[in-house]
Amino acid sequence: MTRGWKITVIVLAAAGVVSTPLFWLLGSPGAGDLAGASIQAAVGIAALVWALFQPPGNRAEDTAIRTGAARASSGGRATAGIRRPQGRGSGSARAEDTGNATASGDGSSATSGIDYT
Repeated sequence: MTRGWKITVIVLAAAGVVSTPLFWLLGSPGAGDLAGASIQAAVGIAALVWALFQPPGNRAEDTAIRTGAARASSGGRATAGIRRPQGRGSGSARAEDTGNATASGDGSSATSGIDYT
C-alpha cells in the first residue's frame, strides 16, 4: 500500500470513529441510531487498524545470480551479490551462484551472497 493510500484510509477511518459520538449528541437517538453508530465506529476502528499494519509499498525484491568475483583491499569493501546497509529493504533477497569475494589489507571486507551490514 502506498503512503498516500495509507494516509487516506487512516484519515477516513479516524473521521468515521470521531463522527460516531455526534449521533449520540444530536438529540435523543433511537435503537437504530445507536446500532448504526456502533457499526460505524467498529468499521472505522477496523479500517484504522488494518491501515496501520499494512507494509510499505516500496518493498525491494533483490536478486543476484551468477555474479563475478569481487576483490577489496586497503580498507575497501567488496560484495559479490546483494548489499543492504543496516538491513534496509523489506522485500525478499535472493543470491545464487555468486562469485568469489576476497579481501586483503587492514579494514577490508568481502561478502559473497547477501550483506546486511
